[in-house]
Amino acid sequence: MFPEKTVTEVKEMIDNNIDFQLIDVREQMEKDIADIGGELIPMNDILYSEDRISKDKPVVIYCRTGNRSLQVVMQLQTMYSFDNLYNMKGGIYAWSDEIDASITKY
Repeated sequence: MFPEKTVTEVKEMIDNNIDFQLIDVREQMEKDIADIGGELIPMNDILYSEDRISKDKPVVIYCRTGNRSLQVVMQLQTMYSFDNLYNMKGGIYAWSDEIDASITKY
């Protein structure tokens, strides 16, 4: 099983000023619809952008529902031996359901 963080855990990390990197692997048009502040590195680019991914602090990766981001976590761990990556379980949909209902589901 691959490491995951719930949206509640991610929100607590933000609220407690934990030093971590939040990466959004959706496309720009998706981020324009629903944005929770992550750095945009689209799924098609991230596998070739390992230099943009922190190796010395937790990195939480998310997408719309958590499927694409889980694939990215698995691929990055395999390709580059990252050991600090977490999939945000449920993605933007879970964030909208559990944290902030003003975030649009699409």
